[in-house]
Amino acid sequence: MTATQDLKLRRDAAVATGVATRGIYAVRAENAELWDADGKRFIDFAAGIAVNNTGHRHPKVMQAVAAQSEAFTHTCFHVAPYEGYIALAERLNAATPGDFAKKTMLVTTGAEAVENAVKMARAFTGRSGVIAFSGGFHGRTLMGMALCGKVNPYKKSFGAMPPEVHHAPFPNAFHGVSVADSLGVLENMLRSTIDPERVAAIIVEPVQGEGGFVVAPAEFLRELRKICDTYGILLIADEVQAGIARTGKMYAFEHAGVAADLVTMAKGLAGGFPLSAVTGRAEVVDAAPVGGIGGTYAGNPLAVAAAHAVLDVIAEEDLCARATEIGAMITERLVALAERPGMQAIGEVRGLGAMVAFELVTDRVTNAPDTGLTQAIVAEAEARGLIILPCGTRANAIRLLPPLTTPKEQVAEALDIIEAALEAAIATAAAA
Repeated sequence: MTATQDLKLRRDAAVATGVATRGIYAVRAENAELWDADGKRFIDFAAGIAVNNTGHRHPKVMQAVAAQSEAFTHTCFHVAPYEGYIALAERLNAATPGDFAKKTMLVTTGAEAVENAVKMARAFTGRSGVIAFSGGFHGRTLMGMALCGKVNPYKKSFGAMPPEVHHAPFPNAFHGVSVADSLGVLENMLRSTIDPERVAAIIVEPVQGEGGFVVAPAEFLRELRKICDTYGILLIADEVQAGIARTGKMYAFEHAGVAADLVTMAKGLAGGFPLSAVTGRAEVVDAAPVGGIGGTYAGNPLAVAAAHAVLDVIAEEDLCARATEIGAMITERLVALAERPGMQAIGEVRGLGAMVAFELVTDRVTNAPDTGLTQAIVAEAEARGLIILPCGTRANAIRLLPPLTTPKEQVAEALDIIEAALEAAIATAAAA
């Protein structure tokens, strides 16, 4: 029995079945490479789901965490606050879009950031309604689930959702949903379904993550800003997956020239350490009563130290430009692949910066999803030493999230594996 097989048996016996896992059991990782329990090397194009934007174990991140561990690892900011938290809040206030006074709170996960943003919006406006979008993902907590625009697996079997959460269609040209279509439904909702004076916030991902890396058109985000201003609704930018240099800007909303009232962030913020944040208009963030927001581990000192190092690395290594460069390499190769005879299964290549996906279809007329081929490509790539992830509301897109520090030769190696995996999976499907 291999080490991997042994670990799988132990996992099956000891870990909750609902915690989805892959068949790769990690023992070591460095930058864009990972080694499993049997010593097999993988190129990591998942990056812990957009967490390791600065790569696994970036030296500056590790040094910062080691130095902090020599001072203290936890006091709880509510009990004995520390300068690192304050300094990080100052940096995030300065980094997020918007020419207005801002404040920040730190928590631990993206779902916590979303929950707290909703709490702030409700406290500030005195309203309770929230509007989200189809295909959106905002976490697995109760409010996060309610906001999600995808039932399986995030809402399935979990009963009633919190009230006054509404969904509008997200624009997706590939599937025939225009910006005008989406905005038309939203405006109709505000006339017929929920009184806009009951809506505290509209929450939107500038690039949908679990929804399939669908990019929100700039005009759509600008129109959302106008709608929010018209009705006194707060705009929440969920930058949990798209933020922290992933799309070629520090925050994906910057591509549209739009400033949200509240920004949620996590994943890439602390280079592999659990940390999230809500940054926004000072008066909105301050609407929550003293003691009403926070958490025991919120703004953990080690994670805060890591986040400071991540922000330094992004600036020093110009990772925003690197994200654009890596994204161009990936997109150009995939588009060229899609144009080859026999590659009609690639329905669309899309993304922003180093957040790129391709959608698999049975044909380019109906764009019907080919989930079987998607799974086969993911498995074939894994067998060849590349970690990639599926996504999309129809589970037929493959997302590519390489660390922004991935060497060009490893990006090229990964793209060779993707091409070979596509060819093999399509050939097997054709022979079946």
